[in-house]
Amino acid sequence: MGEKVVAGTFDLSDRQEYRTKLTRCLEGLELLLADRRFDRPRNLMGLEIELNLAGSDGMPRMRNAEVLQRIASRDFQTELGMFNLEVNILPHRLSGRVFDQLAEELRTGLAYAHRKAAEVDAGIMMIGILPTLGRHDVVSANLSNVDRYTLLNDQMAAARGEDFVLDIEGVERLVSTSSSIAPESACTSVQLHLQVTPERFADVWNAAQAVAAVQIALGANSPFLFGKELWRESRPPLFQQATDVRPPEIRNQGVRPRTWFGERWVGSAYELFEENVRYYPPLLPICDDEDPLQVLDEGGVPTLAELVLHNGTIYRWNRPVYGLADGVPHLRVENRVLPAGPTVVDVIANAAFYYGLVRALADESRPVWTKLPFEAAAENFDTACRHGIDAELLWPRPGRSGGVTKVPAVKLVRDELLPLAAAGLDAWNIEPADRDLYLGVIEQRCRRRINGASWQADTYHRAREAGLEREGALAATTRRYGDLMQSGEPVHTWPIGFPAR
Repeated sequence: MGEKVVAGTFDLSDRQEYRTKLTRCLEGLELLLADRRFDRPRNLMGLEIELNLAGSDGMPRMRNAEVLQRIASRDFQTELGMFNLEVNILPHRLSGRVFDQLAEELRTGLAYAHRKAAEVDAGIMMIGILPTLGRHDVVSANLSNVDRYTLLNDQMAAARGEDFVLDIEGVERLVSTSSSIAPESACTSVQLHLQVTPERFADVWNAAQAVAAVQIALGANSPFLFGKELWRESRPPLFQQATDVRPPEIRNQGVRPRTWFGERWVGSAYELFEENVRYYPPLLPICDDEDPLQVLDEGGVPTLAELVLHNGTIYRWNRPVYGLADGVPHLRVENRVLPAGPTVVDVIANAAFYYGLVRALADESRPVWTKLPFEAAAENFDTACRHGIDAELLWPRPGRSGGVTKVPAVKLVRDELLPLAAAGLDAWNIEPADRDLYLGVIEQRCRRRINGASWQADTYHRAREAGLEREGALAATTRRYGDLMQSGEPVHTWPIGFPAR
């Protein structure tokens, strides 16, 4: 979101100046691309995980400032809600035993954070949406005490001009209103970064878009919100509605939401940055002192600060990222599709599947996005969010006959996508033992048709059948989830329900 965001207000001249700077940043990006100034291929990946804080009773704890003070590590940072944290893993080279290395780093870091959180009667919960979270927990008073969150909330609420409305119909229906963007804090996700060259960007982004629905189907872990059972992955509709600054009349005109899947396959990274400037009004018109074109004229590399800040307020499920490392510019695809959890093994298995599959699809001579209409990919995403591991997805027919057909997600993964992911990991030079271990987790998840969302829903219903009321069943499910998460065994091995007394 930018390091220089400070609380304050903006006047008309701020917005006009910012819009001018955005245009100059876009021109600077275009020149950098034309001059081939970007970093050479280095096969770098990165990982961020958003986390919840919950007590031993399964209820949320609004104590991230106290927990972060005790953790005292730059790897852990605030997130939007006081019950949220984020852990950032430094970039790693995609090769060798990288997935085992990442798993060990995460286990160590999360165990340490969990111990520190326990000092203030809290614990780390890695889950898409905390089932025990209530409407009263996601209010502006529970936003993290950080200027950028306060400012973003104020600007989005002002742009909306009325209450934000949540209306999600799944197994049950939830209708709720909020005067702030605080309900967005219910969503905790995993973000997978992949550094790419400009020439490679479009292929990787298109591949990531094509498989986003498959990621959701396999990794869904957010079936509950505010006590209601909704979609198997309720984060995307929640996130879109909680950040929707369009009043109904503007929405009816076809204006794009700030959280969206997209509308077409792309040919370059520049197209996405340009769309962001063309379609979306700035929310945080904070201008940097740098003149990007002057920096380029003097032989330097601009930070493109305004473009980067603006880009951070547009929530594509696969986001283009511009960054600098040691004075050299680079591009990344940030995959924002997956919910957090359930365990470290599950997170790393999801990552291995994604990186392998995207590599294989981007390498194909006739890639999937030339055979799959974009509208089908968008429909798949919605279907996967609704139905999770039981989703049936549209996919190109095998052979040369053309067209698409509907296929169960688990069958598509086992028959076609897992072999592709394995080939992609081989292309990254991943050790076969790592490849087989983590793709094996995905295969078993498909075989048993169990993921985090199905486990949560089945266990909740088992609790209701045992006589617990709704709130008690959600709390019991959350506590049981926390115990099994700490055990570290992947979710497809978790027993449904509760141990005998």
